[in-house]
Amino acid sequence: MPKVSLSLVNELWQDVRYGARVLRLNIGFTAVAALSLALGIGANTAIFQLVNSVRIRTLPVKDPQELVKFQIGNRRSASGSFYSAYSALTNPMWEAIRDRQKVMRAAVWNPDSLNLASGGEARYARIMWVSGDFFNVVGVPAILGRVLTVDDDRRGCGSPGVVISYAFWQREFGGNSSAVGKKITLDGHPFEVLGVTPASFFGVEVGRNYDVAVPLCSDAVIRGESTRLDVRRAWWLAGIGRLNPGVTAAQATAQLDSISAQLFQDTLPPNISPEYVKTFLAYRLSASEGATGYSSLRRQYENPLWLLLAIAGMVLLIACANLANLMLARASARTKEIAVRLAMGASRGRLIRQMLAESLLLATIGAAAGALLARWLSGALVALLSTEGNSLFFDLQPDLLVLGFTAALAIVTCVLFGLAPALRSTRLEPGAVMKSTSRGLTAGRERFGLRRALVVTQVALSLVLMVGALLFTRSLRNLLTLDAGFQQDGVLVTSLDFSRLNLPAERRNQFKSDLLERVRAIPGVESAASTGMVPVSGSSWNQEARVQKEGKWTSQGNVYLNRVSPGYFKALGTPILAGRDFNAHDTLTSPKVAIVNEVFARKYLGTPNAVGMQFRLDVGPGQPDPIFEIVAVTKTFKYNDLREDDEPQGFFPNDQEDKPGRSDQLLIRSSLPLTALTSSVKRTMAEVNPDISINFQTFRAQIVNGLTRERLMAVLSGFFGLLAALLATIGLYGVISYMVARRRNEIGIRIALGASRGNVAGMVLREAGLLLGAGLVAGVGLSLALAATAQAMLFGLKPRDPVTLIGAVLLLAVVAATASYLPARRAAGLDPMVALREE
Repeated sequence: MPKVSLSLVNELWQDVRYGARVLRLNIGFTAVAALSLALGIGANTAIFQLVNSVRIRTLPVKDPQELVKFQIGNRRSASGSFYSAYSALTNPMWEAIRDRQKVMRAAVWNPDSLNLASGGEARYARIMWVSGDFFNVVGVPAILGRVLTVDDDRRGCGSPGVVISYAFWQREFGGNSSAVGKKITLDGHPFEVLGVTPASFFGVEVGRNYDVAVPLCSDAVIRGESTRLDVRRAWWLAGIGRLNPGVTAAQATAQLDSISAQLFQDTLPPNISPEYVKTFLAYRLSASEGATGYSSLRRQYENPLWLLLAIAGMVLLIACANLANLMLARASARTKEIAVRLAMGASRGRLIRQMLAESLLLATIGAAAGALLARWLSGALVALLSTEGNSLFFDLQPDLLVLGFTAALAIVTCVLFGLAPALRSTRLEPGAVMKSTSRGLTAGRERFGLRRALVVTQVALSLVLMVGALLFTRSLRNLLTLDAGFQQDGVLVTSLDFSRLNLPAERRNQFKSDLLERVRAIPGVESAASTGMVPVSGSSWNQEARVQKEGKWTSQGNVYLNRVSPGYFKALGTPILAGRDFNAHDTLTSPKVAIVNEVFARKYLGTPNAVGMQFRLDVGPGQPDPIFEIVAVTKTFKYNDLREDDEPQGFFPNDQEDKPGRSDQLLIRSSLPLTALTSSVKRTMAEVNPDISINFQTFRAQIVNGLTRERLMAVLSGFFGLLAALLATIGLYGVISYMVARRRNEIGIRIALGASRGNVAGMVLREAGLLLGAGLVAGVGLSLALAATAQAMLFGLKPRDPVTLIGAVLLLAVVAATASYLPARRAAGLDPMVALREE
């Protein structure tokens, strides 16, 4: 190695050792600086880990870049039943795609939950319904036994067997190899365990790991006569494929498009309106990149996570500004030392390098501590996103991208807080410093100006974060206090599954009615009702409504539907505005009736009181669909989401359902303590039949659990906003304290010449007020400029909400003014003789 290179390496090593020695001698400063950096870098790394898991990281399978997702690319609307966030295809569509496409190995899947328990309180496993070739397509082998094959997924298969995940194998079978060949029960049906997949494979849905993979053909066994295999309006499958060698996603889309016209003609649902026929036949299949898998969380959280990363970045900037101020203060104290070294021949470049080495060591310590902190913070973030009964799963192991991100943060922070102090502290004239007083030249206006600028920047950025925190907190409050049209508190959602009883269809309605009456008879139960779908639960059913106008049945648009029992609206606390509730006379043999909400009545029928009027659903040419007579109009309430606009809704009586299912959901309103109520309901169900499976959740908890995104933004933006305000306040306090210390002699002379204590305090507070005012003005402008980025995540607020802006300004001003008062009071209490003696 050349001598020059060896000399440079030796000098660099000496600089690092010098920096380490300086930090060791100033252990308090080192601890504060490292902690500040650890918080900033740790927060940024934790959020980036989630961004990486949700958006960037590919599935842990063989050659993930070859995977594509296939779906209807231009599906703007569809009617029917939807079973998950990935309800892209019906099974008839899938079978046609499987038989006709030629560009990939294709498979479909769908997430679900099935009960492992044989009765009593339910214990759910996370299910993946998969086509037979699924594991072969995604490239996942079995580590024990075998995976499913095409032969396992044929019509009439019954229950051929299942594949379980590594985590489920460890949890349920203790990792014993004898698990293969044993049976597990899913919704009362036994399935043999065929194999176990690797620990790294969680499925193809980011954020949700699977427990058991079940072949599609077993849907006929699990759901009986409600099977979705032949239902052309049951949207429940999502497609994934592995491209053939040499085929691109664009070529796959072209081939899928070429078979679309005939495919959708062959899978056209019966009994749909002419308008929807046109929409359906215009559908076209397409393929898109599938390496990162499916994720409803990606759509829900991608933008919030990027925004939170930007917020955390601002906090890190504020921390760097604080550290730069600390470094400038330390440099001021070392002015004569630096001047002496320059006078003795030390080069300016060497001095800058030594100071940067000190900064780099600090940044390295902070980054290492931040990386450790990020592991805990990432877990806390996942826990914040998870809800009761829906825990999320993310692969948070650091990869090269995350490590590179943390390293880049360390380098950037080193430059941000270390370079300016190093450059300024070495720009000295040694002779002038030697002739100056003991305070040196660092109190000069130019040198102090940088510290002022850093504080103004901190205040401005802190105000931006405070405004964001108040916006997101108020938005969450608006959602939690929203009048959703129903009473959220005091209602227990009870899910019942009596499929193990094998009741014939004609007995189920009466069985449900009897169960409901027994629940209503429980002491302390105020009202109870059964429903097909609980409001704001994620389940939905919509069809096109037609009303009679000018003698013709005319399509009006989609209506959200539900089947409910008498007493449903009473249990929800939703008033019936006109007409009557369903009753025992609404049976299979009586005229078909319905209740609609006020939006339906006004929008589709043009009147607030539609009692006695009629409508139909999706009437196809020549189809004898029943006409529904409206017997009541109810107040509108939220159906899918608290954020949604009020939509037309219709309700049908349970007892007029000709194909009742083998499960039910009860809404039980009671003032009893939750434990007492659940115990009574379980005891009542056990008395009827111990094979009835039961599951509980409070209505309020279900709604709150649907606000995880809003809760995440409110909690984290609030935390970062308070942290930023604290850092900015500390920075302002430090600058004002530094100013007071540098002007002790001047202040002492002023007091000695007759200046009042109030005048001295006012002088100091004016300096603080100028810095605070400049920062607030800059922060207001920045907040207004950035406000639009939060538009989509707010509810009931404008991004430029004046109340929020004024509140943030006042809050930050009060906190900062309080911090400035302390050095002002210290200056006012200065003894002039002591100050003059020091000079």
